[in-house]
Amino acid sequence: MKIQLRYFASIREAIGTGSETIDTPSATLSELRDELIARGGPHAEALARGRAVRVSINQTMADESAALRDGAEVAFFPPVTGG
Repeated sequence: MKIQLRYFASIREAIGTGSETIDTPSATLSELRDELIARGGPHAEALARGRAVRVSINQTMADESAALRDGAEVAFFPPVTGG
């Protein structure tokens, strides 16, 4: 399935792009994150399992167990603090 990926803030800076479209076999957000980590390099560093990363599907916050659907927009971003 084809999905649109969007990266924000420090994740965008680390990966070097704000968005990309990929064809993925991943069924859940967790599988997608592992797939991106397996690319190595900046993806592995920015999305590493020890890092706090928030994720959304179609602009709605989601748990990593959420299912992916063809055409979805998935966004990765670091936690945000306000003050």
